[in-house]
Amino acid sequence: MNRSAALIVGGTGGLGSAICRCLASDWDGLAIGYRSSADKAQVVIDTLEEGAKRAIAVHCDLAEMASIQNAVAQTKARFGAIGTVIFASGVDIAQPFVSQIGESQWRQVIEVELIGFTRVVAAALPHFRAQRFGNFVSVVSVANYCFPPGDALSSVPKAGIEALGRAIAKEEGRYGIRANMVAPGIIDAGLGADFLTSLYTPDIWEAQRKRIALRHFGAGDDVAQAVAFLASQKARYITGQTLIVDGGFSL
Repeated sequence: MNRSAALIVGGTGGLGSAICRCLASDWDGLAIGYRSSADKAQVVIDTLEEGAKRAIAVHCDLAEMASIQNAVAQTKARFGAIGTVIFASGVDIAQPFVSQIGESQWRQVIEVELIGFTRVVAAALPHFRAQRFGNFVSVVSVANYCFPPGDALSSVPKAGIEALGRAIAKEEGRYGIRANMVAPGIIDAGLGADFLTSLYTPDIWEAQRKRIALRHFGAGDDVAQAVAFLASQKARYITGQTLIVDGGFSL
């Protein structure tokens, strides 16, 4: 077990909650970050079985630096040290082509995802430096490696998150700090599950399924297991990398 806590930003979403369940048995404590619903965070905690005894809910609004700083401070006060910060937050968006995207839409996704992540880094990095260890794991997108038309609103801010992750890895490694990313493909969980039912036709999704080398869509646990690995000491010599979890979609 990791003798420190994991802070999961976006821990109440479909992927975030799967990540929480996967991490529960491996960490001394879990801090489940939520933006608007403490009840949703409590529902996740209630699913953790024995891990629920070591879990807390923390308010974490990515638009407010003070909220993020308080979430980090609460986690540290409760558990003593933060070993990993998982960034699994995203915006529920449509999939317009670039020609159809307005400035307000760009501002929303960049503010919440990319700028939000910079705030998380700014809040957590001093604690990691002080304790001489810690890591970030960010959930990004396979679209930055195999772009599906209409995915720019999702993939552009996540490309920035990947770039910042590599910068952290290069600049902060001297302090024992790592940063890695997980890029999911088509996942039947969270926003991915919503897309499978609300976007396009069944025929289109069947064609996409056939593009996948393993011939099936991924599950939330497939992503969660990859995140848990990169957050753990098993990945202690891995930093600045993106692990693509897409069943071979991008091949």
